[in-house]
Amino acid sequence: MSTPGRTAPRDDGDPTAAPRPRVLVLRALGLGDLLTAVPALRALRRHLPGHELVLAGPRRLSAAAAATGLVDRLLPTTAAGRDVPAELAWSGPAPDVAVDLHGSGPPSHLLLQRLRPGRLLAYAHSGTPGIRGPVWREDEHERDRWCRLLAWYGIAADPREVEIPPAPVPSPAPGAVVVHPGADAGARRWPPERFAAVAAELRRSGHDVVVTAGADEGPLAHRVAREAGLPPEAVLGGRDDIPFERLAALVGQARCVVVGDTGLAHLATALGTPSVVLFGPVAPRLWGPPASARHRVLWHAGGDESPRPGDAHGRLPDERLLRIGVGEVLDAVRGLPGPEPGELDPARGPATGPGRTPGGPRVSHGAPPAAGRGRSDGADQTAAIRRR
Repeated sequence: MSTPGRTAPRDDGDPTAAPRPRVLVLRALGLGDLLTAVPALRALRRHLPGHELVLAGPRRLSAAAAATGLVDRLLPTTAAGRDVPAELAWSGPAPDVAVDLHGSGPPSHLLLQRLRPGRLLAYAHSGTPGIRGPVWREDEHERDRWCRLLAWYGIAADPREVEIPPAPVPSPAPGAVVVHPGADAGARRWPPERFAAVAAELRRSGHDVVVTAGADEGPLAHRVAREAGLPPEAVLGGRDDIPFERLAALVGQARCVVVGDTGLAHLATALGTPSVVLFGPVAPRLWGPPASARHRVLWHAGGDESPRPGDAHGRLPDERLLRIGVGEVLDAVRGLPGPEPGELDPARGPATGPGRTPGGPRVSHGAPPAAGRGRSDGADQTAAIRRR
């Protein structure tokens, strides 16, 4: 098994070299999807300790998969957007166990069935009547969803087991407030001028502030930094994604993270970093952090209690997201546990100022998950999430 956070899983696509029995897990999505699957992956690792655990997912997630400490090898996949891959580059004997953590319908079921696994664990669907799995539920948190799937097959899984090991490298900005304005859909992008106002006020209050950006989000991040009065070097990433080990170090050793409903929010949860997460247009009970004082979820349904009152793929910011004000975000940040500017946090080192000694991230063992974003239907379509 790879050393957590240090060695990436082999991604050579050749499972024949491993003499152990193998379990193949399909989760060919983004970083947030991988991290919400950590409790299920941990349960599989615990239940099948002698198996090689192979994750079928995008090559860009190789380092993140290794950092979980739960994946032995990545089997690279290729697909447009969040589609199910057309094929898997699997050779040699069939997997002993295949687990569909990707969707609930025939596209992902049939993809795995073609490999003729000894056993296939998946949700039931009328299009694949040979699979006798549990019934898919629309209004269910993503972590709960996959733990319930495994429980139906007799594998105990706890959706609260979200943590991953800390990054083994120092943070580029220890103790900083991390502001992440990006998202892959405009509907989940809080206005940049509001992010800038939050960043500017936090800077005036004495916090170090950095702005992170995924691939091609550089212009957005630099606009936020510029309007907040931050120097250009306060922007991390933008042309390409930040390398995962560096991103995990930044988030794990941060004062807190201010972010929309994206993969970076899930990384903060996995590393136990306090966060303020802005939700819209999908209700937070489907994809949010575990209930904990460490995480503040902001959401204004406006009287509509349905889990998906808006279009998660919409081009313009959702009206529920726009109901969140700058003052509300600042109050949420100030209400998070941890030090104020200049105070020493014994778990993380000084909160601000140069020459800090990075501390290890605090791990969340909060109550069962009660918030988050979810899938849009009962097949293989899922609400989009930026791959950070």
